[in-house]
Amino acid sequence: MRWLGLDYGDKKIGVALSDEFGWTAQGLEVIPNKDVTAVLARIAQVVDQHEVSGFVVGLPKNMNGTLGPRAEICITFAQSLREAFNLPVHLWDERLTTVSAERTLIEADVSRKKRKLVIDKLAASLILQGYLNSKSTK
Repeated sequence: MRWLGLDYGDKKIGVALSDEFGWTAQGLEVIPNKDVTAVLARIAQVVDQHEVSGFVVGLPKNMNGTLGPRAEICITFAQSLREAFNLPVHLWDERLTTVSAERTLIEADVSRKKRKLVIDKLAASLILQGYLNSKSTK
């Protein structure tokens, strides 16, 4: 079962894909977030190409665990995925994933310019990997 991990942002959506066994997550691409129809069309291509069985969408909770305006936007996006694809959609707490992704890239000595190109994809991988790890411990 392949999962698609999504790190939803106002300008870009990071995309990660699991392996066929649902064990590991790899960054796949970044989708420009200009038009919901275009975003869903691109996601449909990825779903068909990789035979995706479900989605994991990052849920940006506040540090105290409450949901703010950003979380509400992600919940709405997750609902759009459910309606468009009729596949399972899981919301996953993404607190500090972008910070972790940034730190990882800095430690790997990736230039600031290159970090901007891959940060969303790496954040999507961390979100998806967190979800996959939680499933493997059950």
